Amino acid sequence: MLFKTPLGEHLNRSLDRQVKLAVTGLSRSGKTVFITSIVHQLLHGLQNTHLPFFQIVNSGRLRGTKAMPQPDMHIPSFRYDVAIEQLCGDPPIWPQATNGISEIRLAIRYKSKNPLLKHISPINTLYVDIIDYPGEWLLDLPLLELSYEEWSKQIATACELEPRLSLSEKWRGFLDTLDPLGEIDETAMRQAAILYTDFLHECKDYGLSLLQPGRFTMPGDDLKGAPLLEFCPLLKIPEKMHYDPCLFTEMKKRYEYYKEYVVKKFYHEHFSSFDRQIVLADVLRAFNTGYSTFIDMRNAINMVLKSFHYGKTGVINKLFGGLKIDKILFAATKADHVTPEQLPHLELFLKNMLSNSRNNVIYDGVQTETLAIAAVKCTQAAYTTVQGERIPCIKGMPIKGTQPVALFPGEVPTEVQIPEEWVEGRFHFIAFKPPRLANIHGSGLPHIRLDRVLEFLLGDKF
Repeated sequence: MLFKTPLGEHLNRSLDRQVKLAVTGLSRSGKTVFITSIVHQLLHGLQNTHLPFFQIVNSGRLRGTKAMPQPDMHIPSFRYDVAIEQLCGDPPIWPQATNGISEIRLAIRYKSKNPLLKHISPINTLYVDIIDYPGEWLLDLPLLELSYEEWSKQIATACELEPRLSLSEKWRGFLDTLDPLGEIDETAMRQAAILYTDFLHECKDYGLSLLQPGRFTMPGDDLKGAPLLEFCPLLKIPEKMHYDPCLFTEMKKRYEYYKEYVVKKFYHEHFSSFDRQIVLADVLRAFNTGYSTFIDMRNAINMVLKSFHYGKTGVINKLFGGLKIDKILFAATKADHVTPEQLPHLELFLKNMLSNSRNNVIYDGVQTETLAIAAVKCTQAAYTTVQGERIPCIKGMPIKGTQPVALFPGEVPTEVQIPEEWVEGRFHFIAFKPPRLANIHGSGLPHIRLDRVLEFLLGDKF
């Protein structure tokens, strides 16, 4: 039985009847596809052919999985049905990126392996709640520890270097025409916010990840066009202030309001009670775009994970208390975009990339794992011969192509390279279309290591 009162929620978790899973990742890391595939794997777990390392399936103790009414009725449902239909369409397409928060609950029924429970309750149910949200919103969490002045200085420093120096030219030029101590001009503030938002979109198109505030590029239906988003950092902070309202004080006021009524509210409602966490990172995209975008992505992920600090001084603990995540899986996504022998390299690279964050959570007693995964495998391993030498490659349908291609995308380094080694053309990790499948509703989606993901995150609960 599942208790539905607030007190019952705590009881369910204490009795291992409920798990709340945090799927964490920046924009384009593959959260929606990951959740869709995880749900599909579990719903088709009784086939017992696609999850060999998920012990509850391998041992024959799984009795089935079913989607259930979600606990939070005010949150939109995660549209698994829409996403899976897009994947099994003709032609198949990738599900649309998340533009708001959504939730899904699964009930996993299983036969207990506990000798005592076998007689008392031979068949048990574990409820798994998964929340999906735009990766852009995650980047707002570090703002909770920054004053408006500190945030503005961070942005100003970042805009001193390329590529942000060039990308921010129009926005910075407009700010030069404004007096921070001048009178409040709603039209000027709106224009400054528009140009700053345009700058963030250009950064996103370039491949940069650290884009704040997150709601500027992905506002969601509730904030789209809201005056709340009509502010931006100022590159020149006044040294001497007067007591009259001015442009600077109004920008600061809106920034603090944004933190209080958007950021705090969102994380208080949705991020204060997770049990397990998976962190998705698309490091292959950074290999393609260069050293600056890689460093930006690494800084963004580490900043977010630092904000989720699992000790007593973390931001979430300071604000709300009681975060009890005891397992974290770090996952390098799109592992089907490299040749099979490169998977250990990809995992080791991610370990080295996030070593500081991993060390921090391990110190706090959190169990961690690092895997290279593909939520939906869309390539096949193949070989080609070049000058008499047999070379491994991958074969798939390019996202913009009509004929399959076979290529060796490049060797994945195991450690972060110096800037000079990120030469143009060294890597060629292209995007692929989803595979065409004859019986998508009869078995699990093709994947790489999602069974290991499920075993690590949920295996001890059965």
